[in-house]
Amino acid sequence: MEKNNKLFVRIKSFINQKKVYFTDHAWTVMDDRKIKSKDVINAIINSEIIENYSDSKPCPSCLILGYKNRLAIHVVIALCKNHVRIITTYEPNKNEWVNNKIRRKKKSD
Repeated sequence: MEKNNKLFVRIKSFINQKKVYFTDHAWTVMDDRKIKSKDVINAIINSEIIENYSDSKPCPSCLILGYKNRLAIHVVIALCKNHVRIITTYEPNKNEWVNNKIRRKKKSD
């Protein structure tokens, strides 16, 4: 948890400095899903890291659970050297997630 707290300090620092960039993919899915950039930022500020992808390239990334009003949204962000990059955002599928936080185990065929 200490590692996640340090990540959040850096993430929130970049947000406060307005060093947040959205990928073209993020803009496309946000438009399709009627999610505004301010909703994503608010979700990140009031969120928790549920998966950490520290080995991601070119920047370490993580999956964040936040809320748009009372609706759960997942945001994948990359924590780069000088900014935060929003990779994608979506509403978690109840068939794939337990309480929006834990991936369900896939059933074997």
